[in-house]
Amino acid sequence: MLTLLKIRNLALVDQLEWELGSGLVGVTGETGAGKSVIVGALKLVLGERADKGLIRTGEEQCKVEAIFNLSDSSAIDAILEEVGLDPCDENELIIRRVVGTSSNKQFVNNGAATLGVLRKIGQHLVDLHGPHDHQSLLSAERQLAMLDAYSGAGKEMAGYRDQWASWRQAADDYETARAQREISHQEKELLKFQVEEIDSAELKPGEEEELEERYRRTSNASRLGELAGKAVQLLSTTVNSGLEELQRTVVELSSIDPAIKELSDEVEGANIQMQELERGLVDYLGELELDPEEVREVEGRFNLVENLKRKYGPDLEDVIEHAEEARQRLAGSDNREEYLKGLKELVDGAMKTLRSRARKMSTKRKKHATALADEVRSHLVDLGFKQAEFEVQLEAREEPGPHGLENVEYLFGPNPGEPLKPLRQVASSGEISRVMLAVKNALADQDSTPLMVFDEIDANVGGEIARAVGEKMASLGHRHQVVSITHFPQVAAVAHQHFLVEKRVEGGRSISSLVEVVGEERVDELVRMLGGGGKEVREMAKSLLS
Repeated sequence: MLTLLKIRNLALVDQLEWELGSGLVGVTGETGAGKSVIVGALKLVLGERADKGLIRTGEEQCKVEAIFNLSDSSAIDAILEEVGLDPCDENELIIRRVVGTSSNKQFVNNGAATLGVLRKIGQHLVDLHGPHDHQSLLSAERQLAMLDAYSGAGKEMAGYRDQWASWRQAADDYETARAQREISHQEKELLKFQVEEIDSAELKPGEEEELEERYRRTSNASRLGELAGKAVQLLSTTVNSGLEELQRTVVELSSIDPAIKELSDEVEGANIQMQELERGLVDYLGELELDPEEVREVEGRFNLVENLKRKYGPDLEDVIEHAEEARQRLAGSDNREEYLKGLKELVDGAMKTLRSRARKMSTKRKKHATALADEVRSHLVDLGFKQAEFEVQLEAREEPGPHGLENVEYLFGPNPGEPLKPLRQVASSGEISRVMLAVKNALADQDSTPLMVFDEIDANVGGEIARAVGEKMASLGHRHQVVSITHFPQVAAVAHQHFLVEKRVEGGRSISSLVEVVGEERVDELVRMLGGGGKEVREMAKSLLS
């Protein structure tokens, strides 16, 4: 369950620490007091994208931290381990969001995390329902998921999804191969020509770089010779002759003054280096005198490789790979039928396994559909639908679909004598809220989500119905932690804990705060919710608590 929620600089809240207990936790307050901030903070914890407009005016960032104490953290730990984050310490999970004007950060157990990780673990932590969130109950896929949860078919459904993906992949591979079964004579001849053309070139991986270097030298041999000849001439007529005269002069100097013997040796070394440089350039000139036949050979090889690259790929490796693919297609055209037969056997085998798994799910669904409908119907009676009808209708499919061998439809008949119709066609917003609450109670034992949040889902009910809604939430609170944000005193009165959101003005700034109300303070809040008044209203508030 959620044990602590810290909020700082979020909307109207400057600083708040909320310690929650188990059971049903009621949250009330006047419209505009800031109750929605609590839901907003929880949504941030669950990985919802942050709007910088949430940051309290004048502040650089807002922070939200939530601490969960889990009865079993194994599912959460598996997700954290997958992304390299620390597991829960003694089943305690800490999530923190920091939303700034320039950057956002999120942490799980003090390790940096992504929003995707928050959303993934959030699915295991909180089931949040707002005034419009119950619309998910109208989704056929969601209805089927609820039936599977009630029938305990979760593992079977997970295995079925994996098998569906395997069958789908095998079927796609088969259809692709079947569409390419026939290679025309013209296409086969083209493939043969391409293979022969590339193979005849006897390409070698990695030869491209060496060939390009040889081509540059042969194509620029004339200019290279001109430059190298000029360098030899400069060394011979200017540099070396000057160095020889310099060496004679320094030798004579050193014979008179031995102190400059070291300088004389350096001049001699320089002279030798220049002579070696001249000999090296002369040798280079000799190498540039290429055989015309060699030049033609290099140019021809270079042009052949460039032509193949233009046809079959930007790089030499792409050309070689193209030849291999064409060779395989030619080989495949010769044994295509055998190949297709193998693929078809894979498809048929995958479908056989898929049907087997689908039948096992169907057995569970058929067995529990009536029981789920009966249990939901009993909860609907408690919620004011004294003569309403509810059925879980299974419609068989000829072929397995993404979710099995049947489609599901929740049928609802709120008025006696009227035929049952799909829930989405007959239920009003207030009715759907109560149906959703009835389904949640029916699934309470199978639902492992530790925290359920109901944000004003009782907005379209009142009177005794509101009281019944509160009692159903309180019943859920025996197996889950439930937070109900409500405007109805009948709901707030049955909460195990009651918190009041208040807005006040300090220093010209509006500030929202959250305080637990007990005893007379709780009676005062219920009186306000009842519309205020004298002794009779106060007695009514006390009676709601009794």
